[in-house]
Amino acid sequence: MKIVIDDKIPFIQGVFEPYAETVYLPGGAIDADTVREADALIIRTRTACDAALLAGSRVRIIATATIGYDHIDTDYCRRAGIEVATAAGCNARGVLQWVCAALEALDVRPEGATLGIVGVGHVGEAVRQTAEEAGFDVICCDPPRVRRGEAGTERFVALEELLERADAVTVHVPLDETTREMASEAFFAGAKRGMVFLNSSRGEVVHETALKEALRSGRVSRAALDVWPHEPLIDKELLALSSIATPHVAGYSLQGKAMGTALAVRAVAAFLGLPIADDWYPAEAPKRHPRTGLTWEEITTGMAQHYDIRADDAALRAAPERFEELRGNYRFRPEFF
Repeated sequence: MKIVIDDKIPFIQGVFEPYAETVYLPGGAIDADTVREADALIIRTRTACDAALLAGSRVRIIATATIGYDHIDTDYCRRAGIEVATAAGCNARGVLQWVCAALEALDVRPEGATLGIVGVGHVGEAVRQTAEEAGFDVICCDPPRVRRGEAGTERFVALEELLERADAVTVHVPLDETTREMASEAFFAGAKRGMVFLNSSRGEVVHETALKEALRSGRVSRAALDVWPHEPLIDKELLALSSIATPHVAGYSLQGKAMGTALAVRAVAAFLGLPIADDWYPAEAPKRHPRTGLTWEEITTGMAQHYDIRADDAALRAAPERFEELRGNYRFRPEFF
């Protein structure tokens, strides 16, 4: 039995070695030759899992230690009989921490501010609960969930209304055919003038030229970006126009990364019938505590102790060509919630 693992996934070395041959490689270096004799892949977003990688292999399960899975051709995997497992929700609190840090750095406070959340899954819901408890007026939009008639979506508003009303908009949608370049010229033209824009979902959700023009014109007053079109080769002009810029690390909390690894390990172990506990969690990682309501003052105080978003911003601006290195060698931060 052979398992190929992205070498940037933390807390995983030694877990599968008693049961299988394990190969650790950088995500971008995992190729067809490597996976041909593999039974399982454990990856992050840097490994494109499609026919070019998987055809002719004996891979039976792919587990991604991420919430997003647009790097996996799920249609091909379904046809090929390959199981796909994600770590949905694992980094919600890490991204929540990034959103709070970005709002604080951009001087967006709850008093008199309307926060618009586009995409209310695991992450968006965590942002909604905390923002409401902190005193923000929160409005939400999630067209796919509304179309499915899911419970609790009755209070959501249309995207057009959200853009007209929100002083700040934070995006938390998956990348698919309905959300690619969703933040288009029309999106920004319909926004409240001077809106603050945050994106920590996927870079391709944003039309790059449209956002740059919105920033130049003042339609968007400030932008905080963690994800970028064409990353790791990010646009230098968009970097200069952004007020906060980080290298795709919004969800990189210690607890979030540990849980992402745990969910991937559990999925592969269960699928392959390995004797690993179904509640496995890395012993060396900190546990996640129950989230409790916090005031904005408590949140900003915790931020000062746990996360300096300006340091991440400065590191990326100093060397944008090191995007992948900054992300791959990131020192995971503890969650303060």
